[in-house]
Amino acid sequence: MTDVYLYDAVRTPRGKARPDGGLAGLSPQELVRQQVAALSARCGAFGPEALILGCVTQSGAQGGHIAMLAKLHAGLPDACAAHSINNYCASGLSAIGQAVAKVASGEAAAVLAGGVESMSQSPFLGDQASFYANAELPPRARFVPPVLAADRLASAEGITRAELDAATLASQQKAAATERDPLLQHSRIATGALAGEECIRPQTTAESLATAPPVFGALQEEYAGALEGQRFEPRHGIAHAPPICDGAGLALVGGEGLGPAPRARVVAFAESGGDPAASLTAGFAAMDKVLARSGMTLADMDRIEFMEAFAVTIAKFLRDRDADPARVNVSGGHLAKGHPMGASGAILTSTLLDALDACAGRYGLVVLTGAMGVGAAMIVEGLDGPGG
Repeated sequence: MTDVYLYDAVRTPRGKARPDGGLAGLSPQELVRQQVAALSARCGAFGPEALILGCVTQSGAQGGHIAMLAKLHAGLPDACAAHSINNYCASGLSAIGQAVAKVASGEAAAVLAGGVESMSQSPFLGDQASFYANAELPPRARFVPPVLAADRLASAEGITRAELDAATLASQQKAAATERDPLLQHSRIATGALAGEECIRPQTTAESLATAPPVFGALQEEYAGALEGQRFEPRHGIAHAPPICDGAGLALVGGEGLGPAPRARVVAFAESGGDPAASLTAGFAAMDKVLARSGMTLADMDRIEFMEAFAVTIAKFLRDRDADPARVNVSGGHLAKGHPMGASGAILTSTLLDALDACAGRYGLVVLTGAMGVGAAMIVEGLDGPGG
């Protein structure tokens, strides 16, 4: 197996998913095209053999094979293969993982991989899959909305509202403090008219969080069959959930000698499923797998991007794992910036490369966790990237 490199990874700012949002007027394929253009400007000609895009809601504006549409819209070569994948919230990182496998096996020399999600144009659950309301499935196989899964996980793990508040406040404060940091935002590409994050709430305080009510308790009645009558105290409020938003991210993955100097070497990649009834925990399993595969520990990681899939996941990570909080999500996370579902894995990969360059770090870890038992993780070794 050949070594695999991330030559670069770029991302859009995240725009609010509403009609007047900063990216709402751009089609999903245009979000991708602008990232392709940015990579071309930064890396030169690279002749991708495939474009692999994660996207969760593949209907409406994102239907009809979004990777194919993006390939045509971006003017990529006719011979470039296109793959649209859906692995829920881990889709963007799963796409990068598939690109890594293609290059490592010798199937391809250069692959563009990442994800896109325009939640303003293709809303969450907008594909109206019968799965979402199928009461004939066994209870543990029925769909449970992620926010309801978050409340259930917080109850099962004994994670308090105070811990959720602390995780949320930290994310908002770090995001606000680093919003204009030129190194940490080195790979964030102004897209359309949007040059910065649109969802950060710098006015958030410990007091405002403490007085905000939980708001998702009514879902327990609606999904009582899937919960098999289980009841638990609702704990998450609006602020403890990542804002819905639009965004895209894209990485250039290749073998040695592609042309430009690579920013990072892929050390290991892993995916994992998980118990759907313990939703939002498969990312932990993927993280354990990738650490074991690499023979490394969290102490070896100079920077970690751990997806804030609701406040409960990052609170659980920081409580249960031996990781230095000063190395985790150093520019804030999803709770502050938002979660454009299929794009999140690629956006966090780009964010990780910037964070490693900014601290001249060597090893970094990115972890994605999603609903119904979906998880992915990757370890990279930083090289002499453009931000270093």
